[in-house]
Amino acid sequence: MSQITDINKSPKHCGKRDLSIIQKLRIKNKIFYTIFTLLLSILSLIFLVWLTLHPTKPQFSLTQADIYQLNLSAPRLLLNSSIQLTLLSKNPNTKVGIYYDEIQVYASYKGQQITLYTSLPPFYQGHGEANLLSAYLQAGNGLPVAPSFSYQVQRDQSAGQLVLMLKVNGKLRWKVGTWVSGKYRFNVNCVAILPFGASMPSGPLISKQGTQCSTSI
Repeated sequence: MSQITDINKSPKHCGKRDLSIIQKLRIKNKIFYTIFTLLLSILSLIFLVWLTLHPTKPQFSLTQADIYQLNLSAPRLLLNSSIQLTLLSKNPNTKVGIYYDEIQVYASYKGQQITLYTSLPPFYQGHGEANLLSAYLQAGNGLPVAPSFSYQVQRDQSAGQLVLMLKVNGKLRWKVGTWVSGKYRFNVNCVAILPFGASMPSGPLISKQGTQCSTSI
């Protein structure tokens, strides 16, 4: 039996080829570890800056709420409402700015939404800065409500006061120097307590009492 020998695969040639493969793998590993170390250092620096500055969530308060219309149309129980509100927004941070995006405001009563969403323009809030936000809320051509809504309104009329929840939803971004974070969703809940008699007066129902709102991120 004859033995066939491939002169291109001598032990010396195979050794050189294996050494070349090992060197390439080492170079790739060095590049990978260098990039990984660089990214880890950047993320660690950002995290340390974040911990040092420790951004505090923004503060909101309701300065005024005016109800110009609040009535039901029979027999389909469609609500017509129009509410004007003013909010004070404050950034309590001295080293962190805040970008506000996709802000929407609406009103709810006894857990039921009674106005459509109203969008507010995006804005930037500098260190320790405060801004007044105004929104006009309406129910459009009539908003369907639960059958119990009329009973709840009558009960509040008897009690002499109307309690509304004014809500703000949106997204914010933190700004530290030139670095801007990703978007975080925030929710604001404000309580408006208004005097409410047997019938709507000729003017609007007005709540001028400042109310601190709760904010969650």
